[in-house]
Amino acid sequence: MAATVTEVRANGLTFRVRRTGPTTPGVEPVVLLHGFPSTSYMWLPLLERLGDEGFACVAPDQRGYSPGARPFGAEQYDYRELVADVIAITDASGFGRFHLVAHDHGAGVGWTAVGLHPDRIASYSALSVPHIDAFRDAIAHDPDQRERSIYIERFEKASAEQDMLRRLLERWQEAGPEVAAEYVPIFSEPGALTAALNWYRASLRYDGSDPGLAVGPVDVPTLLIWGNRDPAIGRTANEETPQYMRGPYRFVELDAGHRLLEEQPEAVISEVLAHLCAHPVG
Repeated sequence: MAATVTEVRANGLTFRVRRTGPTTPGVEPVVLLHGFPSTSYMWLPLLERLGDEGFACVAPDQRGYSPGARPFGAEQYDYRELVADVIAITDASGFGRFHLVAHDHGAGVGWTAVGLHPDRIASYSALSVPHIDAFRDAIAHDPDQRERSIYIERFEKASAEQDMLRRLLERWQEAGPEVAAEYVPIFSEPGALTAALNWYRASLRYDGSDPGLAVGPVDVPTLLIWGNRDPAIGRTANEETPQYMRGPYRFVELDAGHRLLEEQPEAVISEVLAHLCAHPVG
């Protein structure tokens, strides 16, 4: 089922969203959160399959990525703000409880949503990023993860933006006209890359002292999929994640890098679909 693109007004902002699936009452709702530097476009293979299977799916271009949702200042992009967007988008979409699927920095938002709103989330599927408390601990104490994450500190500098934009535009042009048509206009807009990088800048300001940004134990049924060739996220935080899981939990290791849905679409789609079916909203 092909995805449609529309807009949703939520949390005082306007989000571009992709939708698939039926709109009749009683269907299973799914919300999908992209990471950096992606949009809801990354979810098309999964969106189309879930729509065909009868799930009602909403994948927003999140804060910073939607032209109508780019508030100024890095403090506007901490996880509480991003989670508030998710809940507002689900409310505006008429969803009560819903399944949550997320990748990369979107998975950090997803873990925080699970911690703050477990009553709203029927199941969680995290791609690439382990439990965010375990990940933060690994960055602080594991030399391997510290080395893998050092690139994040470069995002603090405004001078990095033009060089990054040039490299991203080259990558998308090389990926073909369809990919370029999605990403080049969005990231060429004034302030778009700054807003996207503000996700990282906000996370760098977190010193662990705010209990509102710690996830803690998770009761929500959770699937974690990780690629063992991921250059950004090592094994340590994945191995530490089970200590936080109180509900049903499944870990899937793939022979892949960071872009799991792009590299192994069939494996990812199969695992996510099975997880959703095993833990229905109702």
